[in-house]
Amino acid sequence: MSILSEITGKRRPAVLVLVLAAALSASLPQLARAETVIRIGMTAADIPRTLGQPDQGFEGNRFTGLTMYDGLTMWDLSSADKASVVIPGLATEWAVDAADKKKWVFKLRPGVTFHDGSSFNADAVVWNVEKVLKQDAVQFDPSQVGVTASRMPTLASARKIDDMTVELITKEPDSFLPINLTNLFMASPAKWQKLFDAASGADAKAKSQAAWDAFSKDASGTGPWKMSSFTPRERLELVKNANYWDKARVPKVDKIVLLPMPEANARTAALLSGQIDWIEAPAPDALPEIKQRGFVLYSNEEPHVWPWQFSRVEGSPWNDIRVRKAANLCVDREGLKDGLLAGLMVPATGTFEPGHPWRGNPAFQIKYDKPAAQKLMQEAGFGPNKKLTVKIQTSASGSGQMLPLPMNEYLQQALAECYFDVQLDVIEWNTLFTNWRRGAKDPSANGANATNVTYAAMDPFFAMVRFLQSGMAPPVSNNWGFINNPKFDELVTKARQSFDPAERDKALAELHAASVDDAAFLYVAHDVAPRALSPKIKGFVQAKSWFVDLSPVTVTP
Repeated sequence: MSILSEITGKRRPAVLVLVLAAALSASLPQLARAETVIRIGMTAADIPRTLGQPDQGFEGNRFTGLTMYDGLTMWDLSSADKASVVIPGLATEWAVDAADKKKWVFKLRPGVTFHDGSSFNADAVVWNVEKVLKQDAVQFDPSQVGVTASRMPTLASARKIDDMTVELITKEPDSFLPINLTNLFMASPAKWQKLFDAASGADAKAKSQAAWDAFSKDASGTGPWKMSSFTPRERLELVKNANYWDKARVPKVDKIVLLPMPEANARTAALLSGQIDWIEAPAPDALPEIKQRGFVLYSNEEPHVWPWQFSRVEGSPWNDIRVRKAANLCVDREGLKDGLLAGLMVPATGTFEPGHPWRGNPAFQIKYDKPAAQKLMQEAGFGPNKKLTVKIQTSASGSGQMLPLPMNEYLQQALAECYFDVQLDVIEWNTLFTNWRRGAKDPSANGANATNVTYAAMDPFFAMVRFLQSGMAPPVSNNWGFINNPKFDELVTKARQSFDPAERDKALAELHAASVDDAAFLYVAHDVAPRALSPKIKGFVQAKSWFVDLSPVTVTP
């Protein structure tokens, strides 16, 4: 019997039901599919700024930078085994001018649109450079300068060549520029202009501030995630950008909810109770229960250092190299790793460990040698009855800070055995980060002669130059302690002006070895970025980077 005869015959009602059911079954999965959501507990005490240049350290870049925005260049976060490298982002290619190495030409990616539908082009690049560098530009925003300009201190200006080509000019030849540009995120000029035109204010400056305030609550970038809703200090909701320019990175989850949870035990309790699905830096003593309950713990050694950065201003106790070396020799890093952090760290013997192309061959070997440390302190005039008072400014939590208070209390006890009297000045993370850019001479240091701010070591500028070059002293960048070492300056210049990768690496290795020999920092740990995820979350790649890519992550029922 044919289908037609079935429909026209006695069995017509049953067949019609089957036909309709088949038709509905094709559409119902899409209509009835539940929204997929991942709730993430961050270590930050507040939602990182959302207007294009995040605060809250690199946790801000991780969650409100790389999600909603793109840079001209970006990090490859696709591998858990290979080091993350810079790849094309909103620029498809770039080259330095052979005749004038202060000039770079960037070819832009065609067909990219901002979340508001406006086009990304050379005008947008110039506008975004000027928002942080050109003080008389109407869109200039002082609040975005500190977290941006200090990360690309040689960038001077941008010039449109044509709609899809832009020229960037540096103050001096700088082979690091393409790396630095991963920190300059592109916000929509058209969206901002619309908000500016609608803003009230007595003058352009007031209207500009009002526009940026409004932009932060209704942001528009080019990234794989779009802002959905924002409650300051409570939550930020991001939804997938189905029209993202890189189809391979269109998110596979409908929504991400970002929640500030600065206290490790509170984060862990929220995960175990099912309130959230993902936490950064779980409490180490809860790791057995986390694993036993079926959650998945991810970690991977990343280019990230947990240090003390010393003040080198006049009168600082750290100006004596014997004292700096003694501190480095007095810390039992293996004891810290196993006794406090449940194995979730790698002991640091510098910014880079053996095998890294920028390691070099330092003569000073950082290790645990308490007798040698005590001898150096005695040579410097200290002992059991005459301790050296030092003050360290740190935070109770924060981006990449691991467990800063317990770790500093561990150091406090360890250094006491080498005749140090360590005082702790514990402040909020974002305040500490702001103070970091102000320097040891600023009243915000509150008398501290060392600061504990962790740093990413993915690129030469972030890893060494901003701390070691004298010209990077505040307010330019993060040479908090005002180090002024002619040898460091010479090697920085050599590395910056080496456009051959092998020559640049050689100069950077010399710089690193010189900094270790000078005991420039108290090198303590390399973070392994522990995070605990619900077993329902699949497809996550823990890259060898401070950053992660949320796009490929999925959630199973």
